[in-house]
Amino acid sequence: MSNPELAAEIEHFYSEVIDEGDRLRVSADGQLELLRTRELLRRFLPPAPARVLDVGGGTGVHARWLVEDGYHVDLVDPVARHVEQAAGVCAASLGDARALEAADASYDVVQVLGPLYHLPDRADRRQALSEALRVVRPGGLVAAGAINRYSSLFEHTALAHLHAERMQTAISTILRTAVHDGKRGFTLAYFHRAEELADELRDVGLVDVAVFGIEGPARLAEPYPELLASSSHLLAVGKAPA
Repeated sequence: MSNPELAAEIEHFYSEVIDEGDRLRVSADGQLELLRTRELLRRFLPPAPARVLDVGGGTGVHARWLVEDGYHVDLVDPVARHVEQAAGVCAASLGDARALEAADASYDVVQVLGPLYHLPDRADRRQALSEALRVVRPGGLVAAGAINRYSSLFEHTALAHLHAERMQTAISTILRTAVHDGKRGFTLAYFHRAEELADELRDVGLVDVAVFGIEGPARLAEPYPELLASSSHLLAVGKAPA
């Protein structure tokens, strides 16, 4: 397909600033995010072999373990560098989460673990989730990742950065607007509240929706929804109506 519509700062960030393939494999935080996400997904995935569409799958970090588990995984990402680096998947192609080329009801699982990070407009997030619902089979699983609204506050509190006026201004803006403009540090991004993420999945018609924290107290905190705010990343799962 033609190049997906992608904000210039996001294209620059993932093509020239960071190596997304390393993010989940090198740092301790990244490894925790990978392991916890894998643990959660394995609770809800149908048995292998099943067809998985990894939307915004980056270089295939999650796709690789799925393939090792016996799943058929196709990957779609809007960043050409990611598609070129993706290995071990059945197919990797350029694509936009808001306009998938896959046929209706053609996958058993659709995971959208990155796109919602970088779609600040609710209409775009709704379109991406609607597309995931369209291409998953009835009763199939949709999993969506998000950045927690309060992650920057907790992170920079722990790092003792809050004395800096610039940092206070940036974090206050995220808490007030849910959007980071991408001018410094991270790229253009949207920060969800847990209940907001759940509502967005339900709003497109997904059922049996649940939201989990990735980091923080993790498993111990699962019975206590109020502790979801302590996790930097969130994972929501839902099913297509049967």
